[in-house]
Amino acid sequence: MNEITLPYVEQGDPSGVPLLMIHGATDSWRSYQPVLAHLPAHIRAIVVTQRGHGDAPKPEGGYALDDLAGDVAALIDELGLDQVVLVGHSLGSLVASRVAIDRPGRLAGLVLAGAFAHPLSANPTMEEVRPFTELEDPVPREVAHEFQSSTLTRPLPDGMLDGFVNESLKVPAHVWRGIFGNITDVDLSGELGAITAPTLILQGGADVFIPQSDSDMLLDAIPGSRLIVYEGAGHALHWEQPERFATDLAEFSRYSAGLQLFR
Repeated sequence: MNEITLPYVEQGDPSGVPLLMIHGATDSWRSYQPVLAHLPAHIRAIVVTQRGHGDAPKPEGGYALDDLAGDVAALIDELGLDQVVLVGHSLGSLVASRVAIDRPGRLAGLVLAGAFAHPLSANPTMEEVRPFTELEDPVPREVAHEFQSSTLTRPLPDGMLDGFVNESLKVPAHVWRGIFGNITDVDLSGELGAITAPTLILQGGADVFIPQSDSDMLLDAIPGSRLIVYEGAGHALHWEQPERFATDLAEFSRYSAGLQLFR
């Protein structure tokens, strides 16, 4: 694996509970910008941009799940964080789960939003993303727009969707191919029982990518996990309901920190 330095943004109390957030495919740290505005100041929020995305380095290869998870684990070490609450959305949920399985002692908590329980190749919506494995530069704006729009069930505030599309257009075709070519057959279902961190699963009730059965499977497989369904929300539930999402993260972080006191 190539050594990659990931860019990140940080806000809140440096002595607060570290909340490390990982975005989905073709997004960047800006995916969590609406959520950051609602997080309380006592939360130490750290939002990373994964390799190949946003303004991060874009190597020709290294887009397998182990590479992405290795980058995040290295960032945790680099920042000198003893334990973190790790948040992952969509692709980020796979990365966060991989870190939770491989580095259990480093997690105070785990939040999986829009999370896959079955391989994407087994999902009927795979036909919608299969063309991404054949993209060439320049990636057409309509492709990025249609992809991001498919994650929503309602209009976003003026300019917000365009901003997310602009971030997607920073991702070159070889990264789209690498991400969607590598994650489609990822299957963590047999390892989820090894997750020991307190886990919160957040599901959009109208998510066209993640059926309710996936969240139910995660709930059954991860010991002591809890599920919250955002009725009417799509795959990008943190864009549609950022204030609620921030409240759930803050409450879960407080709960996870409390558990650590008794471990």
